[in-house]
Amino acid sequence: MILFPAIDLKDGKAVRLYKGDFATAHQVADDPLATAKAFYDAGARHIHMVDLDGARSGARKNGAIVQAVAEQSGLKVELGGGIRSMADLEEVFSLGVWRCVIGSAAVSDPDFVKEAVEKYGERVAVGIDAMDGIVKTSGWEQSSGLDYLDFARSMEALGVKTIIFTDIATDGMLSGPSFGRLDALQKAVNCQIVASGGVASNGDLFQLSGMGLYGTIIGKAWYAGTVDLAAAVREEGAQC
Repeated sequence: MILFPAIDLKDGKAVRLYKGDFATAHQVADDPLATAKAFYDAGARHIHMVDLDGARSGARKNGAIVQAVAEQSGLKVELGGGIRSMADLEEVFSLGVWRCVIGSAAVSDPDFVKEAVEKYGERVAVGIDAMDGIVKTSGWEQSSGLDYLDFARSMEALGVKTIIFTDIATDGMLSGPSFGRLDALQKAVNCQIVASGGVASNGDLFQLSGMGLYGTIIGKAWYAGTVDLAAAVREEGAQC
């Protein structure tokens, strides 16, 4: 299983939120690039980054940091947040990003997803963020009314190969992942599934790996010291 330690960026700082609530944003690291290098030193070879400014307003502000991580950390950068057009994709890929995550725009503009997948293939993933099984958008502040499984099936039909699923209720809570909804998602589609939200321990990672998931994002648990990333890498094997 691929491990994706995470850095969420807001106003140039590495922050974490509780359940996606921007009012709870708090800085968790002084230097995003140094944090990324620490992930590399622990054996990770990928990183999941989110431009929270872009996710909320569509105006990405953290490109310089993303580029520095892509060029200097040794990690493959997966980036989401405010990617809503082909021009956005081109701009982000020019920063050295390995894979882009389309979130809100996948709900509002499925034709964009189709065009993106046709041009960039597996370098494009879709992020599905849900509360009580209903997909939310715009930095998790608006409800789409769409069931997450139905939406996942529609994305697979467009050619999407990778889905990053976040159960918002678990995000930043160190309460354990949403194993049941992840299992249902795996059964609903044939896409690669990346679990996001709730990881609190190496035991959680072991259980997710046992489900056969493609990847897992590690956020607050690393900053809180409740996950040993180096040990997790040893247990999961090659990360390339």
